Amino acid sequence: MKLIALVGSLRRESVNLKLALTMQERYRGKFELEIANLGTLPFYDQDEEDNPPESVRKLSEQVAGADGVLILTPEYNWSVPGVLKNALDWLSRGDKVLIGKPVLAAGASPGMYGTLRGQLHLREILSSPGIQAVMLPPAGNEIAVAQAPQKFGEGGARLTDERTLTHIDVVVDRFLELIRHR
Repeated sequence: MKLIALVGSLRRESVNLKLALTMQERYRGKFELEIANLGTLPFYDQDEEDNPPESVRKLSEQVAGADGVLILTPEYNWSVPGVLKNALDWLSRGDKVLIGKPVLAAGASPGMYGTLRGQLHLREILSSPGIQAVMLPPAGNEIAVAQAPQKFGEGGARLTDERTLTHIDVVVDRFLELIRHR
């Protein structure tokens, strides 16, 4: 099974990137996870929609070829970051490769709420006409790593908090079942 991760933070030390890398490593026996580079995308421009730049075509092909999508997002001003919204805007046009695609939202934050408001807004975006992604119901399926810096191990490279990892294991298994039954 092949999944693609869209990480809504461009920062090298992003806890959301570290969460994606943790998932890539932890679940390598269950799926292959490719992490897309959203930093190469230009701002969405409807004038270029019919002939998008190469970076947009590449992302669209990656998403189209994946069995599912993981979106790992920080929360900026109670919403998703512009880089992630920009990628979703590109993906919602042209071939509309997210329609019917299973998507799992996740996020990590140094704060107390672990991106819950941003993920709530993300769910609204993912239900829009140009996207219409398929998601697990929210109750019990949130991956919102609060106080993230304390939950990453020595050097902070990977998530090591066992309680959090156990919860993520359960949600990821549900997501993989969703993909298998599509």
